[in-house]
Amino acid sequence: MAQTGKGRGAAYGALGVLARVIDVAVAVVAVIIAVGVLLVVLEANRSNDIVDLIHDAASWLVGPFKDFFTLDDPKLEVAVNWGLALAVYVIVGRLVTGLLRRPLP
Repeated sequence: MAQTGKGRGAAYGALGVLARVIDVAVAVVAVIIAVGVLLVVLEANRSNDIVDLIHDAASWLVGPFKDFFTLDDPKLEVAVNWGLALAVYVIVGRLVTGLLRRPLP
């Protein structure tokens, strides 16, 4: 019976570590997308290497959400579509980490 308790503790510890890793990954993704939105809305200079790198990373991360809504204002379109992607990443990430942190039966 003691083995079961130790096994549960080890599994919960590993799942807790995995949940923390996912939390950090989601936070990094969210920051990249949020900064990407700011760079587009504030019309940052795309010829700057850092701006271009962040924009490209954010653009890749939002993938299928790029043309989710088609609006007349291109800045607003980026803000809405990329913001939606950001929200989905955060919500799904929180759901996954919440499930990982649940006590084992």
